[in-house]
Amino acid sequence: MFTRFLVILLILDSVVLVAAILLQSGKGGGLAASFGGASSSADSLLGTRQAGNLLTKTSWWAGGIFILLAFILQVASARGRTPTSVLDQAVAVPPPAPTAPATQQGGASQSVVPLQSAPAAPAPAAPAPTKP
Repeated sequence: MFTRFLVILLILDSVVLVAAILLQSGKGGGLAASFGGASSSADSLLGTRQAGNLLTKTSWWAGGIFILLAFILQVASARGRTPTSVLDQAVAVPPPAPTAPATQQGGASQSVVPLQSAPAAPAPAAPAPTKP
């Protein structure tokens, strides 16, 4: 939730940054000349010098905020994903089955498993036919 908010702020800041950079005047005048160049009237809202200062300050502030938000988002995304190794995981060993202790008689051990086969179960009786 918090990262989505920061991403939205980053996108809005990038739009402001692009607009402030494109509005600045280059060597040829650019779009900033339309805000108060030599051809505009004296009653213009922004003069050439003020437009340059305002757009320069806006560019610097938007660039700084962009770098700060990008750094915060990078740290937040890297914090949740730490690399793990397969060797660090514990191996699940099944618990040993309980066994009866073997008794030794004359050096030979007795087997815990019976050597006789199990008795066969009687076959189930067939159901009696029903009369219609």
